[in-house]
Amino acid sequence: MTLKKAFIYTSLVFGLIVLLSYIASAQSRQLSLKEALSLTLTNNREIRISSLDVDRSEQLTQVAKSASLPSAGVSAQIYHYFYEAPFFGISNTGSSSDKIAYDRFGGRDQAGATAWITQPVYNAATKPGIIQAKLQERQSRLSVIDKQTDIAALLKQTYIRILVLHERIKLQNESLARNEKALQDAKSLLAQGRALRVDTLRAYTSVKNLEPDLLKLSLAIEVGKQQLRTLTGLDSLQEIELTDSLILPENVPVFFKEEEVYNEARVHRADLQSLDLQQQSSDQQIRIAAAAMKPSISLTAQYLIQTQTNKFDYFNAFYPSTPFVGAQFSVPIFNGYSNKAKVKKAQIEKDQSVIRSQQAYEELRSTVKQAVANVRETAARIQTSDNVKKTARLSYEITQYRYAKAVASRLELTDAELAYTQAQSNYLEAVYDYLSANIEVERTMGVIGN
Repeated sequence: MTLKKAFIYTSLVFGLIVLLSYIASAQSRQLSLKEALSLTLTNNREIRISSLDVDRSEQLTQVAKSASLPSAGVSAQIYHYFYEAPFFGISNTGSSSDKIAYDRFGGRDQAGATAWITQPVYNAATKPGIIQAKLQERQSRLSVIDKQTDIAALLKQTYIRILVLHERIKLQNESLARNEKALQDAKSLLAQGRALRVDTLRAYTSVKNLEPDLLKLSLAIEVGKQQLRTLTGLDSLQEIELTDSLILPENVPVFFKEEEVYNEARVHRADLQSLDLQQQSSDQQIRIAAAAMKPSISLTAQYLIQTQTNKFDYFNAFYPSTPFVGAQFSVPIFNGYSNKAKVKKAQIEKDQSVIRSQQAYEELRSTVKQAVANVRETAARIQTSDNVKKTARLSYEITQYRYAKAVASRLELTDAELAYTQAQSNYLEAVYDYLSANIEVERTMGVIGN
């Protein structure tokens, strides 16, 4: 009986935990665009990976600096020989053989300890190596900024796209309500013998044609929210609710000028700055490769203690020491043309980086021209779509009045309603394209924005 109660109690506790977890996951999180942007810059996994590259490059800089710092160490060893160590050329026997005589001396147990320190004095590769490491560290920081700019632009476009989809669902529901009313009117008129059956069928078809569109829009919103969760680093099961509203601009002036956008991009674009640093890094790589053909100097000091004994009697043994200091001077003479090839390789990479940078700036002009053109085109399309929307609404209202007076046919009313709905949808798409084009201009300039 006790085991049964324990099982029931455990089951209830487990069920309560599952229920609480479900309720916690089901709670919707309010998310504004500003908050989503802040979460993205902090939690986005791609940005975090790039940030870790900064940490890694900092360690590489420290490694490069260590080449000019002293190195020190301590080592110890102990050996047991089954026979004393042999020494050739020394023998107690007077053998006249051509063989080199030897004899065995010393103890079978040997030990030693060494302490050493080395200080590099001159190495032509040290300074350019440190400079190159610092340049790579700056490049990694610029890479983070570039990644933040791209991800932020993608986040804002996704957020705005979801807002547009919500507005389109509202339009579809309004259209569905109008068509359902038209279907009820058609059924009523058919029952009175004042309308044809084909009008009822046409109204029924219009209603049913709207239902798949609503499902498509709803699924697109769910996909967009999942993309938002991924970008912001939120849990994939976390329900989110967007708190911002889509701002439908009445006046859409174009503030961007190509030359201004281009100049801003040259100043702020992290990827372009990184290309410039790549040229400087290539210069240092040439110096590093050339340093392999130059001499190097270092100072060294060592303190050695040795001993020999038998039967591990180290407490009753001599410990002579051998300290020394010295300098090492190394001059490379020939390395199979390897060093010259490395210098040539580094020079080729420098030429490639120069061409790559020139190409990037030329492509920037095309990108700027396209981005500014998109803003202008979408701004003009908003004005046109707004006028078409107003005209379509007026046309629908007139046709609806004429239909009520039995002057217009059901087909004319259906066509007018469809044109009005399509005009509203086209206006929303134009608004999204305009806002997205402005975000793209900011991304082109290397600006994260708000």
